[in-house]
Amino acid sequence: MATYAIGDIQGCYDSFRRLLDACRFDPGADRLWLVGDLVNRGPRSLDTLRYVRALGDAAITVLGNHDLYLLMIAYGGARKRGRDDTIQPILEAADREELLDWLRRQPLCYCEGEYCLVHAGLLPQWTTGQAESLGREVQAALAGDDFHAFIRNMWGSEPAAWSDALTGWARLRVIVNAMTRMRFCTPEGGMEFTSKGETANAPAGYLPWFEVPGRKSADRTLVTGHWSALGLKLLPNLLALDSGCLWGGHLTAVRLQDRRVFQVPCAAFEAQSPG
Repeated sequence: MATYAIGDIQGCYDSFRRLLDACRFDPGADRLWLVGDLVNRGPRSLDTLRYVRALGDAAITVLGNHDLYLLMIAYGGARKRGRDDTIQPILEAADREELLDWLRRQPLCYCEGEYCLVHAGLLPQWTTGQAESLGREVQAALAGDDFHAFIRNMWGSEPAAWSDALTGWARLRVIVNAMTRMRFCTPEGGMEFTSKGETANAPAGYLPWFEVPGRKSADRTLVTGHWSALGLKLLPNLLALDSGCLWGGHLTAVRLQDRRVFQVPCAAFEAQSPG
């Protein structure tokens, strides 16, 4: 049995299926670890969501910021941002509620063996065990009877730092932001959400989250996406897999058993212009 970790798909369904062919993925024997952002901006978000859901236990996906954006649009937590959204077919699908119900029950953080799967990253003061526990708090809120209220209070960039004393929506919002939106943070764990570029362009006083000295999750290998400007980055304790398929780059898989890399180029009709 092989486990293939795959970067941000974002509705690039054709590239996704070609990558699975390149890996010789067998859903009866193998597993997928998906870093989140299954949907939005690519042309076949609905097909991607249906396919991953149909894989059942053969696929583990964590939630990314675009997946949460879909839930916020669907349940009144946000307004659509722009014409590059490709989630409308999901919202109009006959199986809409089945797909959304499945999506909101997925984790934010999943750990197994030496690996920990999360969309964006972890704050430096969190161990992977603590992060998995915090992620379950969000998962319970999304799956609970009052999930509409949580979705309406999910969005926002404050508080920008973790405190064990946080409660309510503020506590859940910090967890969501760290695990699905963060790129740069201070050594104390203060997050910054505006900068999206390369690590050399970090705002003053901030570091890429994975370069913070003494990061408590550094004893396991984090499998992440979210940061297309970072590109494919393979370190002993980090597999950052967003290689910018949506922007004309590649969709990447890493087989966790031996860290072999598989890639396919983005199909021309799927690519968007960064501008």
